[in-house]
Amino acid sequence: MPENGTCTSVINLRYQDGSEGSPSNPAKYKNQAYAQLRENCLRRGSLFVDSAFPPDNRSLGDLSSLKSWQEDKVEWLRPAEILKRQNNSSEPAFCVQGASRFDFGQGYVGNCWFLASISALTLQKRLMAQVVPMDQTFKNYAGIFHFRFWRFGQWVDVVIDDHLPTLNNHLLSVHCNGGNEFWVPLLEKAYAKVCGSYADMSAGLPSEACKDFTGGVAMMFQLREVHSAGHDVKLWNQLTNATECKSLICCGTAQKGDKLVNTVAHTGLVDAHAYSITGVTEVTYYGSKVRLVRIMNPWGKTEWNGKWSDKSDLWNSVSQEDREKCFNRDNGEFWMELEDFCHYFLMMFICCENPNFLDGDTDAQWKCQIYDGKWVAGRSAGGNVNSSTFATNPQYRVQVTILDKDEKADQNILISLMQKPEQGHRKMRRLNPVALTLFKVPPGTPAGPLGSDFFRRSQPVKQRQMYDYARDLIEQHSLQPGEYVIVPSTMKPYTSAEFVLSIYTKTDIKISVHDGGDDDDTDNDKLILPEIPTKSEEEDNNKDNSSDRSLFNRYADQTGELSARQLQKLLNDNFPHGTWHGFGLDTCRSMIAMVDTDKKMTMTLSEFSTLWTKIHEFKKQFNRADSNKNGSLSDYELEKAIGSAGMDVNDVAVRLMMFRYSGVSSTIMEDFIVLMLRLENSKNVFKDKSSDGVITLDWDEWTVISTYN
Repeated sequence: MPENGTCTSVINLRYQDGSEGSPSNPAKYKNQAYAQLRENCLRRGSLFVDSAFPPDNRSLGDLSSLKSWQEDKVEWLRPAEILKRQNNSSEPAFCVQGASRFDFGQGYVGNCWFLASISALTLQKRLMAQVVPMDQTFKNYAGIFHFRFWRFGQWVDVVIDDHLPTLNNHLLSVHCNGGNEFWVPLLEKAYAKVCGSYADMSAGLPSEACKDFTGGVAMMFQLREVHSAGHDVKLWNQLTNATECKSLICCGTAQKGDKLVNTVAHTGLVDAHAYSITGVTEVTYYGSKVRLVRIMNPWGKTEWNGKWSDKSDLWNSVSQEDREKCFNRDNGEFWMELEDFCHYFLMMFICCENPNFLDGDTDAQWKCQIYDGKWVAGRSAGGNVNSSTFATNPQYRVQVTILDKDEKADQNILISLMQKPEQGHRKMRRLNPVALTLFKVPPGTPAGPLGSDFFRRSQPVKQRQMYDYARDLIEQHSLQPGEYVIVPSTMKPYTSAEFVLSIYTKTDIKISVHDGGDDDDTDNDKLILPEIPTKSEEEDNNKDNSSDRSLFNRYADQTGELSARQLQKLLNDNFPHGTWHGFGLDTCRSMIAMVDTDKKMTMTLSEFSTLWTKIHEFKKQFNRADSNKNGSLSDYELEKAIGSAGMDVNDVAVRLMMFRYSGVSSTIMEDFIVLMLRLENSKNVFKDKSSDGVITLDWDEWTVISTYN
C-alpha cells in the first residue's frame, strides 16, 4: 500500500490553534498528564503505578478464554521482569527498526478486530505516529507510557504503567515477535483502559478501532451483496481509491453455525475472524488482468490455501516482476483474487480521514464540523419522525452552496451520527436504534428551530427512514444548493443518550445551531442543543471549575463519574456537616437522581458542579435560618428558610415535609439539603410543564418524575 497518495486533507472546523482535543493537543484521559506524572516519578526515583487502571484482575476482567485457576495464576510484570523470567538477556525496547504488521501475534484475548486494525495502522506512518508516540523508550525509565486515540469527537492522551498480564511468564495477550519489543502490548493495554478492561475488548468490528485511530469516516461493505449485484468494478475502484487515500482497510469472515468460534476452514481461512487488507494489485495472467487483494491474519500465521496463495502454481505463469509480489512464507499474509475475496469474506471496512475514497474525487477539499449533542428525556428526546414530539429533537440547519454538475449524483455531503456509550465498560454499553432525517427548508423560512407544523407538512429528503443500532451511522447525500435541516433522533421518545454529529461538505459549512431559548421558541417546542464554546469561554469555565474538578477527580471511578457510594464518601470527607450524622447512601442516590440529566444513574463532573453549588447555597440558607444556632431548624425556621429561597409553601406542607425528610420537630442540615433539592426540582418541573396553574404530564414523564427524580 503506497505511502504517498493524492488524497487531500480534511479541514476540521472544530479545533483551532491546537485547542484541547485537537491532534496536536489531545485531552488528558482521566485527567492524567503524562509529562507531569513521568517527571514526578523520575524526581522521586519511583516507577509509575496507574491507580486508574491498576495491575490486577479488575483491569483484566472476566476473560472467557481463561479458566478460574488460570486467572489466579496471572501475574502483572514489567517488561524487564518478563524478559528476566524468560531467561532473555536483552534489554526491553519500545520499538525496534520501526513498527511493522509482522511485529506481533494474538494472545488469549479475542480481540482480532483490534489487532487487524493495528496491522492496517502500521502501513500509514503519519497516523501511526499520531496514535503511537515513537519517541518513547526504556531509557530514563519511569515505568510510564502514553498513547493517543480519537474518542467520541476529540483526541485523548491515555497514560498507562507498563505492568503487563502474564501467564507462566509469557504475555497473556498480544505479544511481539521480536522478543524484547513492547510497543504492541503497551498499545493494547492503553486501549483496554479506554474499553474498561482486557475482557471488554473481546469481540468487535475493526471499524471501531479504526475510527479511534483516525477520527475519520468508517464505512462497511457487505461483500457478498456487492459481488452478487455485479458491482465488483465499483468495489475495486473504492479499494484502489482507499489505498491511495491512506485508508485503514480490514475485513472479516462469517461465523460458522450459531457459535462465535475461530475454527479453521478447509480453505485455511478462520471463521468469525478479522483480517487486515495490506495491498491491492493487478497481475497479467495469460494476457488477462487479474485483480488481487493482499490480506493479513493478525495471528501471524494460518493462511488461505486456494488460488493465488503463497504456494499456488498460478504464480509460475506470470512475469518475473509480478512473481516477486508473492512471498512464500508462513507469516499470516497472502493474496486472493477479488472474486474469491468477495465469496469467502463477509464484510470489508474502510476508514479514512477523508471521504474522498468513496467517489475518487481526490481534488475535493472536504470541511468537517463536529458537534457534541444529547437527547434528554422530556426536553430534547423527541423520538422518531412519526412522533408528535419529533420537533423537540436537536436540529442542525445546513446551507449547501455548490453541487458539482459535471459529476452525476455528486455526493457533496456526508453525515456521521456516533453514539456515545452509556457505560464505562465497552461490554456493558447499550446502543439505541437511531436515524438521521433530512428536510429541505423552503427559502424565506425564519431562522431558528423548526416546529411541529413544519415537520407535519414536509417530506424527508430520504423517504424511507431506517433506525439502526449502529455505533456510527453514516449517510451520504447529493444535495442541490439550498438550506436543509438535519435531525438526529432515537426511535423511541424520552430516550436519553449522547451523540457526536460530524457533518462533512465539499464547500464552506454554514450551520446554525440554536440553544432553545425563548427567542427560538417555535410551536412551544423547546430545543436543547449544546454549542461548541469559544476558547475564552472554555478558559473561564476551566478557571471557575478547577477546584470542583480537582475534588471530583479524587473520587471518580475509571469512567470519570461518581456512583452513589463515591459521592457519599466525597461529601462526608469534604462537607462540614451540621451534625455528626453525615450523608447516607440513600440520600446520595437521591442527589444523583435530582441532577441526573442524562439518566445514566451516575454523576458527571458538570452534574456534580451543579449539585456542589446548590449544596453550599442551601448551607448558607440553613445557617441564616438557624437563629438559635443549635444545628437544626424548627418548623417556623424551616418555613422561613424555604421562603428565603423564593418558594411559597403553607404551614401544613412544611409540617409534612419535616416529617418526611427529617425528625418530628426539627430538621438537620443534611436533611434540609435533600428537602431543598427535591423542592427546587418540583418547582422547576411545575414551571416547565404547567400552563395557567395546571401541569400536564404523560405517563412516561410522570413515572420518571414521581419515582426517580
